[in-house]
Amino acid sequence: MPARGDSFRELEPARLGDHLDRLYRAAYALCGSREEAEDLVQETYVRVLTRRRLLRREDDLAYLLRALRNTFVAGRRPLRARVAHAPLDEDLDRSTGPGPEEVAEQRRVYGAIAALPPDFRDALVAIDVVGLSYREAARALRVPEGTVTSRLARARAQVAEALGQ
Repeated sequence: MPARGDSFRELEPARLGDHLDRLYRAAYALCGSREEAEDLVQETYVRVLTRRRLLRREDDLAYLLRALRNTFVAGRRPLRARVAHAPLDEDLDRSTGPGPEEVAEQRRVYGAIAALPPDFRDALVAIDVVGLSYREAARALRVPEGTVTSRLARARAQVAEALGQ
C-alpha cells in the first residue's frame, strides 16, 4: 500500500524508445555479447510493456535499468542448461563501421565488464556505460552514493587488471 503523500505516475510506453541506445550499451556490458544484449533489451521491453507500470519518484531510465538487470539475472538461472553459442562476426564485415582491431578491443572491454561481480558490474554499467550521474545511479541501484563510488572504483580496478593495464 502506498504511503500517504507518495506520488505515482505511469510509465510512458511511447517514450521507451528514447532509452534504447543506453539500455543496449548496458545490456552489452552485462552480457559481453552483442547478440545476447539485443535479446536482453527485447525481453526487457516485452516484460515492461505487458502491463501497466506505475513509478514512484523515479525516472523511466532508472526503472528500465533495474528491469534490464532483473531480466538479465532471471535469464541467467536457466542458462546453465543451455549450450553456449559463438558470437557472429558481423561487426568485422562492415566497411563503414569500426575496424577489426577496434571491434576486438570493444569485445575485450565488454567481456571484462561482464565478468565482474554483479554489484560492481551494475555500478560500472550505470556510470561509465549508460552515463548516469552518481546520484542517478544510486537511485537506480537503490544504494547510497558512497556505495556506488566504492563499487565503481573497485570495478574499474578489476577491469583494468583484466585488460592488463
